[in-house]
Amino acid sequence: MVEMTLKERLLNALEGKEVDKVPVCSVTQTGIVELMDEVGAPWPEAHSDPEQMAKLAIANYELSGLEAVRVPYCLTVLAGAMGCEVNMGTKNRQPSVTANPYTKDLENMRMPENLLDMGRIQTVLDSIKIIREKVGSDVPIIGGMEGPVTLASDLASIKSFMKWSLKKPELFHQILDFAADATIAYANAMVVAGADVISVADPVASPDLLSPDSFKNDFQPRMQRFSSEVNSIKVLHICSNVTRILDYMADCGFQGLSVEEKIGSIKKAKEVIGDRARLVGNISSPFVLLPGPIEKIKEECKKAIAEGVDVLAPGCGIAPMTPLSHIKVMVEARNEYYA
Repeated sequence: MVEMTLKERLLNALEGKEVDKVPVCSVTQTGIVELMDEVGAPWPEAHSDPEQMAKLAIANYELSGLEAVRVPYCLTVLAGAMGCEVNMGTKNRQPSVTANPYTKDLENMRMPENLLDMGRIQTVLDSIKIIREKVGSDVPIIGGMEGPVTLASDLASIKSFMKWSLKKPELFHQILDFAADATIAYANAMVVAGADVISVADPVASPDLLSPDSFKNDFQPRMQRFSSEVNSIKVLHICSNVTRILDYMADCGFQGLSVEEKIGSIKKAKEVIGDRARLVGNISSPFVLLPGPIEKIKEECKKAIAEGVDVLAPGCGIAPMTPLSHIKVMVEARNEYYA
């Protein structure tokens, strides 16, 4: 087979089409301190400046060999634009939500008319445009964002969100629908800006927090609406061991499902999802990529490819202190596998 462009390889892999080799990228956060120092684009400044955001993202593609450029570096952009207070973190710690606008009720909940002009949303959209101009049309851009469940929990607070799921289902469903509306608008804006893939990370949808029944009955319908209304290839990432909800995730309409190492056997996971979605992952960020050694990283990468992973990627966001050399090894391992 003729060697593909990076974009062709990734999009074909996620759509279940033939590829020359498994793509290697990260659908989760890619900012590391070593690269921040290398190109002069540190956190927290790179969270709010489109030029620095783009520079740091492109650096991982250019210097590690990862086959896509992914922005931004946190799951707080939409939450911050919609009224949450956000601590912007430090050079090696991501931003986090510290206060929530709708902890008691939803009487004053309104969608901002100019949502896409709020907070750091334009920063992300501008950075995507900058990236496209700098890397050209053959390199895929991944726009990352918080999912509707995580956004809903940020708006209400995790405490109220969990309580409403049991005692006030009308508020629970209302905040989920509100969050779904916002995530769809933001995702489509990233597509218009130039993103080829939308990567939705929704850690609060994990079965560690809410039951598989809740995922099927409450979350799946909102994710199906998201997937049907967002005009791009989509990847759904949910943290922890998602074995109990993997079948439901495969029915959400996303082309790719990103999973952690906790899923266990890639082969078994692929048997569960069948041809409904492609599997992305699942090299452990904290236990393999961060500490190494290089031989262990190579072993895990080659094992994942042999077991049938469709896109070789970190199982979760890359830890900021991960050495650049460890990320490069993922690409080296893939190349050696096909040599």
